[in-house]
Amino acid sequence: MSTTNPNPSAPYQPPDTSTTTTTTEKPTTTTEAITTTSITSNDPEKQTPPSLPPCAPPKSTFHSLSLLDRFLALWIFLAMLIGVLLGNFVPNTGPALHRGTFFDVSVPIAVGLLVMMYPILCKVKYESLHKVFQEKEVWVQLAFSIVVNWVVAPLFMLALSWAFLPDEEGLRQGLILVGVARCIAMVLIWNNLANGSSDYCAILVAVNSLLQIVLFAPLSLLFIRVFDPNSSAAITISYSTVATSVGIFLGIPLAAAILTRFALLYLTSPEFYNKKFIPVISPLSLIGLLYTILVLFASQGKQVVHQIVSVVRVSAPLVVYFTVIFFATLWACRRLGYKYEYGVTQSFTAASNNFELAIAVAVAAFGADSDQALAATVGPLIEVPVLLGLVYGVRWVVKRRGWE
Repeated sequence: MSTTNPNPSAPYQPPDTSTTTTTTEKPTTTTEAITTTSITSNDPEKQTPPSLPPCAPPKSTFHSLSLLDRFLALWIFLAMLIGVLLGNFVPNTGPALHRGTFFDVSVPIAVGLLVMMYPILCKVKYESLHKVFQEKEVWVQLAFSIVVNWVVAPLFMLALSWAFLPDEEGLRQGLILVGVARCIAMVLIWNNLANGSSDYCAILVAVNSLLQIVLFAPLSLLFIRVFDPNSSAAITISYSTVATSVGIFLGIPLAAAILTRFALLYLTSPEFYNKKFIPVISPLSLIGLLYTILVLFASQGKQVVHQIVSVVRVSAPLVVYFTVIFFATLWACRRLGYKYEYGVTQSFTAASNNFELAIAVAVAAFGADSDQALAATVGPLIEVPVLLGLVYGVRWVVKRRGWE
């Protein structure tokens, strides 16, 4: 049967594919190859959609991090190891690091703390924070954070200190100081690595800083002297000491970050600030963290090695504390319907502690060679690797569970 159109003036009608075949072959393109096997019938209901070539698998959590973030656990371990080696094998390392002080904190540690906080605070959008406070959800979460940080977490650390160290008064008191000192520095790093809300984290840091000035001293005295009437500790913690520490180590980098942000946004442009300036200074946060850890363990390296049994005993309640508080807070946030960025910020804020303040107070009140100072020094030894592991863990869990 001929396939030629008998009437040239009439519109061309395609041949009936049910009875007609073609013998002409032509090269098959990629698109035709995809659709050839999928369209086999004139009935639209029987046609199957074309299959598409497989997409490249998404990057894993590990590979989505920068090189410095990706191997942060290794860098932290090396900083701890080098610090301990310096403290034990290089003569007079500890006394040399404590020779110069800046508001009762050694100058090398003070420099590390200031450098560590400045880049993260530069990322906060201070010009739009007033919009954040207009949301009712933020005020609800602020109340939730205050309860978890200043009631639940300190009491849980108090219970753990008595459960694990009933016979070690000094170590127990050092743990209590760690539990009462709420975090105002490290939480910014953990929250940034876990993709939490930087604006909301800045609000929590500011609130905890103000509450720390008011509550640190009375809670420390309550837990150490009133809840332990047989304690032999004659601890005196003044409001001026706590207020000065918080004001210096939060106020200086905060003021510098605010001035930097508004000045550069005014003189340049948001594109330059976000795409040029921020990427350049961002690595300083983790470099400052590694430097601070190295100096801290170099100054306390002998105590860590010579009292290894005490270190192990203090480590157990700290691991329990960080893990339980983090996951309990994360679970509560998920049950309450909080977004991921708020929930993870709440969890890291609750699980982190201001070990710098705890160490400074323990050294000032009990002495650099005291058990209280040793327990406070062990705090970052456990907190840093545990919370870093929680960063990787929560990113993996969220990716699997699809929490918005």
